[in-house]
Amino acid sequence: MRVAGIHHITAITREAQPNIDFYAGVLGLRLVKKTVNFDAPDMYHLYFGDQTGRPGSIMTFFEIPGVPPGRPGAGMIHRVSWRVASPASLGFWEARLAGAGIETERADSWLRFADPEGLGLELVADTSGEEPLAADSPDIPGEHRLLGFAGARAFSGDPAASAATLADLLGGEGGGAAWILDEDGRSSAWAYDPPPVTPGRPGGGTVHHIAWATEPADQQTWLKQVLASGHHPSPIMDRTYFRSIYFREPSGVLFELATRGPGFTIDEEAADLGTGLRLPPQYESRRTAIEAQLRPVAAPW
Repeated sequence: MRVAGIHHITAITREAQPNIDFYAGVLGLRLVKKTVNFDAPDMYHLYFGDQTGRPGSIMTFFEIPGVPPGRPGAGMIHRVSWRVASPASLGFWEARLAGAGIETERADSWLRFADPEGLGLELVADTSGEEPLAADSPDIPGEHRLLGFAGARAFSGDPAASAATLADLLGGEGGGAAWILDEDGRSSAWAYDPPPVTPGRPGGGTVHHIAWATEPADQQTWLKQVLASGHHPSPIMDRTYFRSIYFREPSGVLFELATRGPGFTIDEEAADLGTGLRLPPQYESRRTAIEAQLRPVAAPW
């Protein structure tokens, strides 16, 4: 079996509302789900994506109020890349980000910048021909909207140690420090860079994990294969919107295998995604107490 590219990427933010203002208000992603961390329900878990939060478009954040700023190091993702339609879109985003006070670095085929908490981001002109995964942002022209993930980069001192995981387990193609994970018409680039001398530190503006897309019917088989490959996976975990298996690949990055269903419309209509606080069933009886601990937030559109 092969994974079908990136399902989602999850990072850490210190404050939910400024995070929403940037990812929805500036980048034009839709806030498709406002829920809580299933393992720590006193904090928000926010999901951004295309209009319905399809796998391949989903960027999520755990809000940890007061957490110190983080710093990517060995075994951590340091850059997340999105697709845009053309080099002309890079010019649009260069101007838009400058208007939001965001410094950028520009080349012919990419535009690099950081979010307000320092998370490294990149836009790349897409030549894949794959289906665009866009949100209907009201103030971003259709031809310039973000179109889903292009890939991600992590730091590793020994990328060769991860080759068997990427090729034999996940079905990736490539070698050394550069890989493509592709199945069923959706591809994602995955690459390693030499780590900085300074050790990494999880915190605000760092990535917690990356999830790869799988089919719901295959999850038990995936669990067996992860075990057989010598990794130490979690059991299959019910995240309401998908089922997940977690394990650390040899370079230290936390990988998740997440199913491409049931999806975000299981508890909200498509038109209402992200408008209300959705709680997993096991926490519904604690709604009043949980809501009292969370600061109200709202999407800009």
